[in-house]
Amino acid sequence: MTTSYSFQGELWHYPEEAGWHFITLPQDLADEIRDEAAPFRKGFGSVKVTALIAGQRWSTSIFPDSKSNSYLLPVKKSVRTAAGIRAGDEVDVELVLELAS
Repeated sequence: MTTSYSFQGELWHYPEEAGWHFITLPQDLADEIRDEAAPFRKGFGSVKVTALIAGQRWSTSIFPDSKSNSYLLPVKKSVRTAAGIRAGDEVDVELVLELAS
């Protein structure tokens, strides 16, 4: 089963040397995903997804974030570079949930 979602979010940098970059999913979308993916969540409540930003597609997981009560989408450097995006940019995102039955 696959479900697709589209949204716009701001790319932000986690303030540490490792340089992790994330996009926080909108709250209403996070609520929908939380409900739909409940039986399929992995360790720490993560959900496997395929993400698409500016023509760059990759497999990853979104992770629950207690601070925002949402999910975080990690965006790796190779994707950021190829898409020409950096922290502070608003980007269009497509997520496909990879839910195994």
